[in-house]
Amino acid sequence: MKPYVPTSVVLDELLKGAAEDAVTLDWLLDNLSERSFGIVMLLFGLLALIPGVSGVIAVLLFIPAIQMMLGRKAPVFPGFIARRRLPTRRLAKLIARINPTLRRLERVIRPRWPTPFEATKRTVGFVVLLLGALILIPVPFSNIVPALVVMLLSFAYLEEDGVVLCIALVAALAVFAVAGAAVWATVRGIDWLDRL
Repeated sequence: MKPYVPTSVVLDELLKGAAEDAVTLDWLLDNLSERSFGIVMLLFGLLALIPGVSGVIAVLLFIPAIQMMLGRKAPVFPGFIARRRLPTRRLAKLIARINPTLRRLERVIRPRWPTPFEATKRTVGFVVLLLGALILIPVPFSNIVPALVVMLLSFAYLEEDGVVLCIALVAALAVFAVAGAAVWATVRGIDWLDRL
């Protein structure tokens, strides 16, 4: 069994091996290996908080979510996305921005309550798929809570923390319940208006 390495350390090491000018998504996924699903979903969850791009990010989120459900080892993106070049300095800025927060979270979120890896991967993929669908709902600020839950799920999955994973799954169920109640109330409201 491999020794546990915090995600912040993985990201620091990743940067050390990056080319000076630019990297591609393919390179990132190859170098992140078994951490690739968690880190891609964490970054997508972060980007999904931005109102203007949340719809596009939600669609992209479906790719790793479905592949997790299928039990793939790492996410595979279409060539035109995977070969896109990202300047290394921008990657360095992003890592420098998120790593201090990750280090603080790593004091609380850490490996405990180990769960069966493949079953956990498939469950997280399914829940993230549903949360991605909620992010697509065209209601102002409706993207924020599902995106935050995606980030919590991703980080719990990355850090192999069964306790926080359970909390994140309960939070996801609460989000689905609220969304379901809102849809039910809307349908009942339309039905009531039709009867007038």
